Amino acid sequence: MAKAPQPKGKTPEADEAQGDAAAAEAPKKKKFSGKKLVLFVLLPLLLLGGGGAGAYMMGLFGGAKAEQTAEAKPEETKPSIYYEMPEMLVNLVTTGKKPSYLKLKVSLELKDEEASKQVEAVLPRIVDSFQVYLRALRVEDLQGSAGILRLRQELLTRVADAAKPAEVHDVLFKEMLVQ
Repeated sequence: MAKAPQPKGKTPEADEAQGDAAAAEAPKKKKFSGKKLVLFVLLPLLLLGGGGAGAYMMGLFGGAKAEQTAEAKPEETKPSIYYEMPEMLVNLVTTGKKPSYLKLKVSLELKDEEASKQVEAVLPRIVDSFQVYLRALRVEDLQGSAGILRLRQELLTRVADAAKPAEVHDVLFKEMLVQ
């Protein structure tokens, strides 16, 4: 291979040294690294998108609230009927010698007067369903708001099954005593 003529004063070693110097300068130019890209570009975009979606859902742009009011208008809300369940006193499961009791008074929130009549017709079945469930509980199961919410949900499920086809909207605690 023929070498290209070199200008005076330039040698191949000098070209190589000059190339090394250029290569050394190249890393000084920094591109966006992965962390900077996420921190300065993607994170603000996600925050803006999430904030916009939250504002839309809260109705600040008139979207979700307008849809909710449009849906609520055709449906007239009737006042609920409340059915008083008899007071229940049950033993709770304990590991010690001292027995624990649960005294419970609840009301059922029903759709209408017809549902009240249907619940009354199957009241023994509802009470039995409640008693069987409540007797299997431990004191620890009833502690804290999570325990109370779980109890409400379980009682609502049981009363809905026992009182079919009556619609039971909620189980409301009037009195609850754990001793």
